[in-house]
Amino acid sequence: MLFSNRDLRKIIIPLLIEQFFVVLVGMADTVMVSSCGESAVSGVSLVNSFNLFLTYLFTALCGGGAIVIAQLIGKKDFGKAMEAGKQLIFTTFFIATFVSIIMVFFRKYILGLIFGKIEFDVMQNALDYSLYTSISFIFLVLYNAGASFYRAQGNTRISMAVSLITNFLNVAGNALLIFGFNMGASGAGIATLFSYIVGSIIILVCACRKNKAIYIDKIFRYKPDFRLIKNIFGVGIPYGIENGMFQFGKVITLSLISALGTAQIAANATANTLVGFQYACGTALGLAMTAVVGRCVGAKQKQQAKHFAKKLTAITYVCVISVSIILCLFSNFFVGMFNLSTGATKLAQKIIFIHSIFICTIWPIGFTLPNSFRSANDTSFTLIISLSSMWALRVGLSFVFTGYLNMGVMGVWYAMFCDWIFRAIIFGTRFISGKWLTKYTFN
Repeated sequence: MLFSNRDLRKIIIPLLIEQFFVVLVGMADTVMVSSCGESAVSGVSLVNSFNLFLTYLFTALCGGGAIVIAQLIGKKDFGKAMEAGKQLIFTTFFIATFVSIIMVFFRKYILGLIFGKIEFDVMQNALDYSLYTSISFIFLVLYNAGASFYRAQGNTRISMAVSLITNFLNVAGNALLIFGFNMGASGAGIATLFSYIVGSIIILVCACRKNKAIYIDKIFRYKPDFRLIKNIFGVGIPYGIENGMFQFGKVITLSLISALGTAQIAANATANTLVGFQYACGTALGLAMTAVVGRCVGAKQKQQAKHFAKKLTAITYVCVISVSIILCLFSNFFVGMFNLSTGATKLAQKIIFIHSIFICTIWPIGFTLPNSFRSANDTSFTLIISLSSMWALRVGLSFVFTGYLNMGVMGVWYAMFCDWIFRAIIFGTRFISGKWLTKYTFN
């Protein structure tokens, strides 16, 4: 076996710690901003929902790079793996810089177009927060590219350590700027920007150190290698479109919620923040699957690719169920931290309980398992199924449940669960058939 149980633990545990801290910091952001009122937390949550669209797009591009690097390592072509890391850093940097410029100058029109007519105070907080988070995309991408370079090698401790530093700075900056200087949503945005700047610098400096077999050599001497870029984009762009459209679909459904009033926006934002701990398990195991299955694919070990895909999906179930039990048992305490009204508190708790049932039974097959497909270059199938399911079920049914059946914010969540069920059926069948392994040559 290419990976022992000890090897898997060394990959998975740092990723779990990293992802939990990412969610914890997001929750701390929301809790701190909520002290400024429901308008502030609603404005920040609306921006974050749109930021996730771009963040997942960038993360997917970096994920494509990680898969290419992992496959090259599996082939033991370390020189090409190092060059692929450099190509990943520069190409994503150029893309993120362009997007950041657009967002800084046109954020008012973009947010207005997406969310429509919302309360003035909510929009003002959203604009203040969006200014700084838009600039932070550049540094977030640099961090993600560096982290992907390490994860592809199976070295997840570096990205975990840098993430912990970044998150500590974010929380400390929030506390100082929100409570010390009363800067509200702007303070949260500045803290996010500063933490990403520091994190990106640290991880790139580490990636350039020549004290290991694979590193970024001569980072300031860049020459495009269009063959490697094509390989990276060949995986990253379909995954990016899938993730980007997925998040865009969530933004569209959030536009429905934004018209339901501040209480339902706040309840939805709180529930989304807390269930993020459940998603953190799947995110961590998905990243691990990219490195592990990608390495197996590069080494042309077909049976090992299948074995580790099943094993990592099973571990995802164990982690998700464990977190869900804790979240449900202590939901009163967790929701209480957000200072919501009584109605919003009860609604947030209801969302968490129902969400826990579905994520513990369906979600890993529909979302974690497909990472094995991408690691074997089976990207077109996952793209087509994901987009079809998202638009027809998640978005389409959201309008039906919320707009016509008057189910409120719960209608959006029920539509999402229908999307999950469809994905799980299709992707589970795809995995069992073995067709996902036909896109890569194992001869």
